[in-house]
Amino acid sequence: MNASELISLDAAELARRIHAREVSSVDVTRAHLERIEAVDGPAESGVHAFLHLDAEGALAAAEAADRAIAEGAPASPLAGVPIALKDNLTTTDMPTTAASRILEGWRPPYDATVVSRLRAAGLVPLGKTNLDEFAMGSSTENSAFGPSRNPWDLTRIPGGSGGGSSSAVAAGESPLALGSDTGGSIRQPGAVTGTVGVKPTYGTVSRYGLIAFSSSLDQIGPCARSVLDAALLHEVIGGADPRDQTSVSAPLPPVVEAAQAGARGDLAGVRVGVVTEFSGEGYQPGVLGAFTDAVRVLGELGAEVVEVSCPSFGYALPAYYLIAPSEASSNLARFDAMRYGLRVGDDGEHAADEVMSLTREAGFGAEVKRRIMIGTHALSAGSYDALYGKAQKARTLIVRDFTAAFETCDVLISPTTPTTAFPIGERADDPLAMYLADLCTIPSNLAGNAALSVPCGLSADDGLPVGLQIMAPALADDRAYRVAAAYEVARGDTGPRIPELRALETTR
Repeated sequence: MNASELISLDAAELARRIHAREVSSVDVTRAHLERIEAVDGPAESGVHAFLHLDAEGALAAAEAADRAIAEGAPASPLAGVPIALKDNLTTTDMPTTAASRILEGWRPPYDATVVSRLRAAGLVPLGKTNLDEFAMGSSTENSAFGPSRNPWDLTRIPGGSGGGSSSAVAAGESPLALGSDTGGSIRQPGAVTGTVGVKPTYGTVSRYGLIAFSSSLDQIGPCARSVLDAALLHEVIGGADPRDQTSVSAPLPPVVEAAQAGARGDLAGVRVGVVTEFSGEGYQPGVLGAFTDAVRVLGELGAEVVEVSCPSFGYALPAYYLIAPSEASSNLARFDAMRYGLRVGDDGEHAADEVMSLTREAGFGAEVKRRIMIGTHALSAGSYDALYGKAQKARTLIVRDFTAAFETCDVLISPTTPTTAFPIGERADDPLAMYLADLCTIPSNLAGNAALSVPCGLSADDGLPVGLQIMAPALADDRAYRVAAAYEVARGDTGPRIPELRALETTR
């Protein structure tokens, strides 16, 4: 097979061919490295999905996978398949920057648990992908190293914070990627780039080695081009980890089995709840049109579709933007110029507190500073009860709404985002408009339950991808996979799996 054919295959098919020795992992890896070389480029001209590329390490890992397969001992069903890693996951062999100047060039002394599991499973890490600085943003425009671009239209955002991972998958630079989802940072990029993005149940995938933004909300999860690919990757990275104090000891739900069952296309007996609060004013007509069509398809597959009201979801956005910044203000206090990372003003003339202040001024971007200040204020003695305390009470109400809804429905559905991908720069000076991109995804982070986004066609308004969000109870991730896989098969392809990047040559 030639390189263009290899990059068009999903991970499951690539793995099948690699394990059957129809093609080598080295050939597959080289094809993706060539694709990255051809289309990634700098922020000014290309997709700019990657902040660091480790071609030498990737080819070495591919050679090791080929040797194991030749000996009849592939490490996992995905052995030999390339993968991209969001650059807030620690890696010993590559820099980990969280897209911040304050960590530029930093090489961690340990791998994140999910990275260790990927290596043990024989996957091939290609490099580290771009993100909003410390995962704070909805467009990847807050990266200190420039924005990533949406492969469907290089003038538009690829979502955030994990826009680098989503754009890498959408552009054919990698068949798989890992992201982190704090308020929708896997699902929202998945929706606007036409890829699958999954937020597993909180605590079922280890956060050890994830640079923390908001510890009670952060969750690592898969980015892929198909539901089965996401399930296969989920199975590799999931499971309890004694190094993560928030890790759940319950067995991982049977996500691969559920995706395979869903692909048979029968949803008889499945109760699907349409969240009424996620529609109306502020939602792009083309998004609502694609969502309405998706609801119709689910009904045709045999699902019982009902409307469900979750009134407390209206509190999710303000609650999130008090809880997340509050936890961020605590987590980011470790970047003090004393232990690692950037150090500014250490010339013998400045006291330690001055060096700390100068370093944070130079190292943190505007959005990170904004959230630290909001969080510090929310936790202050005069505001704690009125702001942070009330936000936690709202969080409890949201959990109760989910609990009540799941008593009558197996899953809940909504659009993943209110709009399709917006132009780069359009919301840069309007943080509140930017925050609205996560309107539909935030409740699941606050509640800790499972949720995923699966492509549901293209918007009639602008021809850009739309995502269908499927939410399931905690530890019932398999329900979301089953429904998503059934819908994916029933819908079929309504557009090219990998965009042609026609605008690339004119922008380079």
